[in-house]
Amino acid sequence: MLDNSLSAIVLAGGRSSRMGRDKATIEIDGVPLIRRIYDVVASCQDVDRVLANHIYVVTPWAQKYRSILPRNCHFIPEQQPHQGPLIGFSQSLAAMTSAWVLLLACDLPNLSTPIVQSWIDGLPSVGLQSIAYLPKHLHKGWEPLCGFYRQSCHRSLLEYIDGGGQSFQGWLKLHPVTELVVTDPLCLSNCNTPADLARIVENRSNA
Repeated sequence: MLDNSLSAIVLAGGRSSRMGRDKATIEIDGVPLIRRIYDVVASCQDVDRVLANHIYVVTPWAQKYRSILPRNCHFIPEQQPHQGPLIGFSQSLAAMTSAWVLLLACDLPNLSTPIVQSWIDGLPSVGLQSIAYLPKHLHKGWEPLCGFYRQSCHRSLLEYIDGGGQSFQGWLKLHPVTELVVTDPLCLSNCNTPADLARIVENRSNA
């Protein structure tokens, strides 16, 4: 039987320079963004287990987030802080034992458990040749920080980084990727700037 076991990695190691403050701790409806992401994933399940005990936060600031997140959340200390999400992902991917890894940025406030669960339910349909299952923007290419990767792609990722590669898009161009069809593009909205945050809060208040 094909292994579709799943773990989740949440990246929370960015400088948040465009926001001017730590994005992960920004509250929407009274809940910090990083806790919102955790709660969405914790309520999902793969083929035979709830994911609450299989969520990993990659960050250089674990102590800052321990009081925000449940005790069963696992932390992976980022060994090379501020080197970009590709490096943080590579480090954390090496620690995973599940067949699939759901990678998420910490600032995706419009995600919900039903949305993510529907994506998880689609994993068995992904061809064996694909290293990832990701949403795709019409003009920007793959959305690398909101989708699924096979753990077995770690070797190719290390080779790409060792060869001087630094971008998700450059690495993904080298391999087959299955598109994750997203029916509501707003679920991929993230908070990079104060303007992004204001727009998301306004949209939620008008919903």
